[in-house]
Amino acid sequence: MLGASLLLAAAGPLRAATDAPSEEPPRVLRYAFRIAETGFDPAKVQDIYSRTITQHIFESLFTYDHLARPVRLKPLTAAALPEVSADFKTWTIRLQPGIYFADDPAFKGQRRELVAADYVYSFKRFADPQTNSPAWDTLEENHVLGLNEYRAELERSKKPFDYERPIEGLRALDRYTLQIRLARSRPRFDQTLADGSLFGAVAREVIEAYPDRSMEHPVGTGPFRLAAWRRSSLIVLERNPAYRERYYDAQPRIDDSEGQALLNRFKGRRIPMIDRVEISIIEENQPRWLSFLNGQFDLIDRVPEDFINQAMPGGRLAPGLAKRGIQGYQVLTADVLFTVFNHEDPVIGGNQPERIALRRAMALGTDSEREIRVVRRGQAIAAQSLLMPHTTGYDPRFKSEGGDHDPARARALLDLYGYRDRDGDGFREQPDGSPLQLVSLSTPESFQRQIDEIWQKAMAQIGIRVEFKTGKWPENLKAMRAGRFQIWSLAMSAASPDGQDSLGLYYSPRIGGSNYARFRLPEMDRLYEKANSLPDGPERSAVFAEAKRVATAYAPYRARGHRLLTDLAQPQLIGYRRPPFWLNWWEYVDIDPSAAERRPLSTPSP
Repeated sequence: MLGASLLLAAAGPLRAATDAPSEEPPRVLRYAFRIAETGFDPAKVQDIYSRTITQHIFESLFTYDHLARPVRLKPLTAAALPEVSADFKTWTIRLQPGIYFADDPAFKGQRRELVAADYVYSFKRFADPQTNSPAWDTLEENHVLGLNEYRAELERSKKPFDYERPIEGLRALDRYTLQIRLARSRPRFDQTLADGSLFGAVAREVIEAYPDRSMEHPVGTGPFRLAAWRRSSLIVLERNPAYRERYYDAQPRIDDSEGQALLNRFKGRRIPMIDRVEISIIEENQPRWLSFLNGQFDLIDRVPEDFINQAMPGGRLAPGLAKRGIQGYQVLTADVLFTVFNHEDPVIGGNQPERIALRRAMALGTDSEREIRVVRRGQAIAAQSLLMPHTTGYDPRFKSEGGDHDPARARALLDLYGYRDRDGDGFREQPDGSPLQLVSLSTPESFQRQIDEIWQKAMAQIGIRVEFKTGKWPENLKAMRAGRFQIWSLAMSAASPDGQDSLGLYYSPRIGGSNYARFRLPEMDRLYEKANSLPDGPERSAVFAEAKRVATAYAPYRARGHRLLTDLAQPQLIGYRRPPFWLNWWEYVDIDPSAAERRPLSTPSP
C-alpha cells in the first residue's frame, strides 16, 4: 500500500503538468508574392510588392475604412480629418499624441514619439535628389509651396539637401500640428496623404543611422515590423510590440451582408490580431498553386489563370475545395494591363506622324481578346483606356480604337506611312529603308512567355518582328525608369478612388516616375493639370473624356485588360477581404488557433 501511495503521489504532479494549458501558438499568416520585392524605404520603392510591405510598417495620416463601399477616408495617425481652406490650398492636420515608432538602436533606448516634424522630414525626402524617389512626381505635382523650387535649386547647384531649411508650404506648427500649403488647388490631396505605402512617416534618426541601408532597415509606427529578410526569397514581419491600442471598427453599408458579418465578428478586437506574417517569393504559377493546395499557405491572392478552372469553374468555388472549407473571392479590380512604348526611343518614340502610325498600328495589331481568352482563361475584361474600374473617369460605355484588334487596318496604316517589306523576308523596314528592330522587356516565368508568344505572333501578322529581352522584374523596372528600353508589358493598380493617377502616365513631369512611356505632349499636360484642379463633377468628367481621346490618338500605351482576380483562403484565415485601393489588410484578419496544428511552424532566419 505504501508503494502504491508513493507512486500516485509521484504521478500527481506529472499529470498536472501535462494537463496544464500550453501557451497558445502564434497566429501566423503565410502566403506568397509572385514577383520579388525591391526594398522597404517608402521614398524609394515603386512596385506593389514592396509597397505592400511598407504600408504595414509605416503609417500615413489617413487611411480607408476597411469595410466601407464606396470607400471612405478616416484618420489613422491624424486625430481627425483635415481642416481644409475653401480653395483647397491649405491643409491643417492634427496628430494623435502617444503614437510611437517601433524600438530601434537609433533611438538610443528611448521611446520615440511620432510628431508633426516627422511628416515634414518624410515629405522632404521625396524632394531630395539624393533619394532619387520614383514617387517624387506625385508630391511635385501638388506644388507644395517652396518645395519644388528648392529641389530645382539643388539640381542646378548639386548641393546636398538642407533638412533644416524651412519650406514655406511644409510646416510643423507645433508638436502635433502639421500644415501643408499648396500653390494650386488640389481638392483630393487627402487621398494622396492616405497612401501609407509612400507617405508613411519615417524617423530621421533611423535614416541617418543607416544611410545606405534604408531599403533593408524600415522602422515605422505601423502594426508590424520587419523580423527577417532573405532577398527575393522570404520576408517575415512580426507584430510591433510598441503598437498603440487600436481596435477593429468600420462602417459597412447596411445591405453589405459580408461587411456586416465581419464587423459583428471583429468589432472591438485589438488589432493586429495576428502575430506574424511570412511571405515567400514564388514566381512560377504551378508551385505557388500547389503550395496553397498542400496547406503551406493560408491564402493565394490571385489564383494563377492557368488554374482558374480548378479553383472557381464558372465563377463558383470548386466542390472539392468547398468541402475542405476553403473560401473563394472574385472581384473586378481597379487595375489595368497595358503595353508601354518608350516615347524617347529613336525607332518607336516621338510625335512624328510615322512614329505615331507605327504605335497605333501595333495597338490595332494587338490581340488582347486572345490573351484574355487563352492565357488568362477569361479572367479579365477588355480595356479601352488606362482608366481603371471603380475610379473617377472610368466609363464602361467608352469605346476607342485603342481597344480594337484590326490587323487589316494596322497593315494599311503601316503601308500608308512607308513601313514596307523591302527585302521580302515577311517583315517590314522603316520608311527610310533601315531595319525595323523592336525589343520588348520580359520576365522568365512561363505565364509571361505565353502572353509574349501571342503578342509576337500578332505583330508578325502585320509584318513587325519583335524580340524579347528577358530579365528579373526588378532589373526591368530599373531599365524602364532609366529609359533604357523600347517596349514592356505591365500592370498597374489604383492607389485611390480617383483616376488622376491614370492620367499621370501621360504627364511629362512624371517622366522617370509613373510616366513609364516618357511621353511629352503639352495638350495632355494641360488636360492633366485641369483635371487635377477641378472638383469632381461633369466638367471634370469631360476633361477625362478628352484626355482619353488624345491618348488614343498618340498611342504611347496600349491598354489590354482589367483583371478579374480570384483569391482563395484556407478555413483558418478569417476576415479576409481584398481592399479596392489600399494595400494594408493584415491587421484586419485572424488565424483560427484551432487550426494551428495543421502544419509545423517554421522559424525562418534572416
